[in-house]
Amino acid sequence: MRRTPAPVPPAVRPGRRWTATVLAVLALLAGTALTVPGAATAAPAAWTPKPAPMTTPWTNQVPVDRPLPEYPRPQLTRPDWANLNGIWDFAVTSADAGRPAAFPEQIRVPFVVESALSGIQRRVTQSDKLWYKRTFTVPASWDGRRVQLHFGASDWRTTIWVNDRQAGAVHDGGYDAFSYDITDLLNRGGTNAIVVSVWDPTQNGGQAVGKQRLNDVHPHPGGGIFYTAASGIWQTVWLEPTAAAHITRLDMVPDLANNRLKVTVRSAGTSGHQARVTVSAGGATVGTATGPVGTEFSVPVPNARRWTPDDPFLHDVRADLLSGSTTVDTVGSYTGMRTVGLARVDGVPRPVLNGQFVFQTGTLDQGYWPDGVYTAPTDAALRFDLQKHKDLGFNMVRKHIKVEPQRWFYWADRLGLLVWQDMPSMERTPDAAGRAQWEAEYRRIIDQHRSSPSLVMWVNQNEGWGQYDQARIANEVKAYDPSRLVDNMSGVNCCGAVDGGNGDVVDHHVYVGPGTTVPDAGRAAVLGEYGGLGFKVAGHEWYPGGGFSYEDQPSLAHLNNRFVGLLDGIREVRLPRGLSAAVYTEITDVENEANGLLTYDRQVVKVDEARVRAANRALIDASRSPAAPVTLPTGQFRSLRVTTPGYTDRYVRHKDGAVSTEVVNGGSAALLKADATWRIVPGLADASCYSFESRNYPGEYLRHRDSRVYKEGGSGDLFRADATFCPVRGANGGVRLSAYNFPGQYLRHYGAELWLAVPGGTRAYDSPALFAEDTSWAVEAPWTP
Repeated sequence: MRRTPAPVPPAVRPGRRWTATVLAVLALLAGTALTVPGAATAAPAAWTPKPAPMTTPWTNQVPVDRPLPEYPRPQLTRPDWANLNGIWDFAVTSADAGRPAAFPEQIRVPFVVESALSGIQRRVTQSDKLWYKRTFTVPASWDGRRVQLHFGASDWRTTIWVNDRQAGAVHDGGYDAFSYDITDLLNRGGTNAIVVSVWDPTQNGGQAVGKQRLNDVHPHPGGGIFYTAASGIWQTVWLEPTAAAHITRLDMVPDLANNRLKVTVRSAGTSGHQARVTVSAGGATVGTATGPVGTEFSVPVPNARRWTPDDPFLHDVRADLLSGSTTVDTVGSYTGMRTVGLARVDGVPRPVLNGQFVFQTGTLDQGYWPDGVYTAPTDAALRFDLQKHKDLGFNMVRKHIKVEPQRWFYWADRLGLLVWQDMPSMERTPDAAGRAQWEAEYRRIIDQHRSSPSLVMWVNQNEGWGQYDQARIANEVKAYDPSRLVDNMSGVNCCGAVDGGNGDVVDHHVYVGPGTTVPDAGRAAVLGEYGGLGFKVAGHEWYPGGGFSYEDQPSLAHLNNRFVGLLDGIREVRLPRGLSAAVYTEITDVENEANGLLTYDRQVVKVDEARVRAANRALIDASRSPAAPVTLPTGQFRSLRVTTPGYTDRYVRHKDGAVSTEVVNGGSAALLKADATWRIVPGLADASCYSFESRNYPGEYLRHRDSRVYKEGGSGDLFRADATFCPVRGANGGVRLSAYNFPGQYLRHYGAELWLAVPGGTRAYDSPALFAEDTSWAVEAPWTP
């Protein structure tokens, strides 16, 4: 166990001059936005945060007057913008009330009302309506341009007024960005007032809520796998000047086969405009093309350097909006030249990146914070969790039923992580209005993140929560974004979930796992959740004594051994049998869930980083260069000899039904020799594995039951699974025999008895001493032919 030092965000000076590359633009804009005169009505000095239940390394680094000052939209950059984060006036009324006469409190935007960092830290119910207010002035340098008001996200029904006039339509949605052109509502050169109302029914409504529930905002026992609600504004609010005709989005799809980038330039206020898109690398132009706005055209990108998790190279992109020969708008962006798909690799459906299969190993990332709830306290904190994935050797992250700000995707793109993006689920099966809302919000989310190179799969639904029309939705998502994989249901084997039968993957949840998920005729096999190994670190618990996990570990040594054992089991057993990806639960503890690799406050890394990184690296490498499978001679008699030094004269034998090891030699009795002889047959549960039939008791097999190993006869699925073992390479030139239905658990001799042993387990026969040797067997000529 070690503590992680508190990261210190780099000091970056503000700037407004356009630069040639998007990364330069981002660097200029990362630190301080254009100052907006006209602060909130009350002085910021009157405001203070509430004490956080747990303090992260960044809790005390959050500025009072302008938190999260970084440019919020890294894939569509302009040099001028204004950050409206900071202290706003605040009030709460009944849900059906109009605008209050007074705003008696203050809140720090963009932290949710339930969070300590907001300064409110109060429970919000469906009976409440939240009200925000602040003032600003428009810089004189923006004269002659339109002014856009942007919200990164606000949960859930948001209405905005500027100078007492409503700005556009009410926005319903908690996870998508939205904007308004407020030019005609402004007092140019004078003070302007923004008022925002938000109503959020959380699980009492029919909208997407993910893991949010109306629980106490202070630490408390219980809560299970659901957490504190997040109501109101929770991502950056900002202003941007644009031309009347301007670019609103770039849809970019790499086409490596044809050495090009397919681009669609979306816009507003255009009529007959053209768009010119330029792709560069290291400051040098590699391709440029011009095409009509709103229609896909291609930019040549010859011999492109491929984006991968090991080499997340980003090409810079610049888009110019043209009216004749005049440039009326320019934006910066970036892309990663990579493709995602599904292919048969050695006859097995596998996800492929740039045409190559690489095992995707990652964690479940819930995106919760003890100080900010839904909002990371700083950009450095937002990056930290992703960097920890890289430090631990993971190449993938599943963003679990939450959608993060665009800067989170920017860091995933830059650091090199494959992202599975869940659509946040509903609490119950929705009515017609709820379905229309959920699907519309999903399409907007896809649109906003469709150009991120790290995002490789959309996960539509989870464990049957609010499930409906699984097959239709999967088909529609695939048609809407054919450049990515689609998971119609994560955890299709769990909790009453119904498999739509389509999409690109068969996704199981198995705790602790890794289970026996296999591909079907047209879909890859993935483990959408497994693990959940728990360890509570004293002094770093959200509610001391209240934590739970799927399998508590008595020590950090056991946690490390158990987790690495799971990764090794996936590599040795499940990868060769068709598993293509696995998502460990989870990267950090979350409230009373204590099964994180890090504590909830991000202060302690529980596992040995170097050891976990090596296990993940071995898993990834094995998928790229698979070893030849271990095979055994079926239909023949063999004897299994111990390979542990000092015990190599002992063989597996049965006696009175129990199985143990015993010394066997040429002078041994005929009965002992027969008891130590087994016929190897195709696995009773899976013909790609093996079963071991007794030489002198035909029809009875080596079988594990309650972890002990016996010689028994029987029938039924459970018996056949218990009597099936899958071979992998072992120590001392031997073979390890993994239980078919408990991959990663191995036949082991301990005190002469045979057991099914768990790497990192807590029982005596799980002891790490000589574990590899004790679970390795020499398959030799039979004592009784």
